[in-house]
Amino acid sequence: MSEIKIQPLADRVVVRPLTEEEAGTKSASGIILPESAKKEQAGEGIVVKVGAGKLDEDGKRVPMEVKEGDRVVYSKYGFDEVKIDDQEYFIVGEPSILAILG
Repeated sequence: MSEIKIQPLADRVVVRPLTEEEAGTKSASGIILPESAKKEQAGEGIVVKVGAGKLDEDGKRVPMEVKEGDRVVYSKYGFDEVKIDDQEYFIVGEPSILAILG
């Protein structure tokens, strides 16, 4: 994994969205899925950077549940887009991460 020059704050993570090949834009029978079908789904990506975690009411740091390298599913509306060195990334709050894929 290449080193990007961004550090998310608190309980945010930087996610690289999956490429079309990684995401599997073809069905098992070889049918290419249309762009409109992909837009209706939650997004998938790889976590490339993780913030330190949010602070609780006592000022203690709450550890993050995700780590760098995790493949995750995130809410389709729960991110901000950034572009670094011609690569698109999403900054996602941990509450917008719906699942870690095994």
